[in-house]
Amino acid sequence: MSSIRNTLRALAVAVVSAALVAPAVPARAEPTPAELTRRIEKASADLERVVEAYNAVNEQIKANEKTVARLQDRIGPLQEQAERSRADVSELAVTAYKTGNLDTAAALLRPGDASSLVDRLATVGHLTRERQQRIAAFTEDQRRLIEEKTHLDVTLERQAAQARELTNARKRIERDLASLYELRRQAYGRATEAPAARRDSAQQAPAIAGSAGVAVRYAYGALGKPYRWGADGPDGYDCSGLTSAAWRAAGKSLPHNTRMQWGAVAHIGRGDLRPGDLVFYSGLGHVALYVGGGQIIDAPSAGRNVLKRDMNIMSIVGYGRVR
Repeated sequence: MSSIRNTLRALAVAVVSAALVAPAVPARAEPTPAELTRRIEKASADLERVVEAYNAVNEQIKANEKTVARLQDRIGPLQEQAERSRADVSELAVTAYKTGNLDTAAALLRPGDASSLVDRLATVGHLTRERQQRIAAFTEDQRRLIEEKTHLDVTLERQAAQARELTNARKRIERDLASLYELRRQAYGRATEAPAARRDSAQQAPAIAGSAGVAVRYAYGALGKPYRWGADGPDGYDCSGLTSAAWRAAGKSLPHNTRMQWGAVAHIGRGDLRPGDLVFYSGLGHVALYVGGGQIIDAPSAGRNVLKRDMNIMSIVGYGRVR
């Protein structure tokens, strides 16, 4: 019996000793709410920078589309004008041939571009001033047409490159959103905030005169609507989408990008702030509409809704007034 007790005692000592010397295997602890919140805030800030980069490329594409449309509008008449000039030159060549001025006819009919045509004609010297003017017009029309087409081709190539960049940015945003929403599920039990209760928020807006008042009332009307990246209403907004939509309602055009908006407004001091002004944050990565009393309305980040809050939400870069 004593031998059994001795054996059990030895086994107990061995087990305790093994536990003391065995390498510790850390338990995989669930992240705390504070850690989840920190990760959500960082992921939101990173995502917002990507979204604003996407918005910038989108604005550049819009500008290029307008440039392309203008160029194409100009190219059509230039082509017609060049064709008329070419017909004039052909007529001159036929006339020269029929009248026996073969040197002139050869110069006009020989293949080559418009500039070489002028060089060839310089050696002929038998054309009237009126004919010379018609040939000079043809040369200039051709030059302008080639120049406009070249400009159009360059713009189209740039636009195609930007479209590819936009597609890549969109894919990255979707991946980042999936990760962010998963973090929000872990922390709050759902990926997005619950929809706000329906109410006439515009009636709560302060009475402000002029276009600034229109912009402020629009922002109040957007309270509770969801953040949607790349959107400028009416069903959802990102940060620069909300400010551009609010001022569009007031008849002013702002680009849908925070950095571009900073470049479009008049910069003012904090003491000059009045409702309708814009507040720029975090390296120009976020923008909000000032509504008075130290408060802003903004579209905060993915998973959240448009809200009114204190303006000191993060580091402020500066303040701007829409011109």
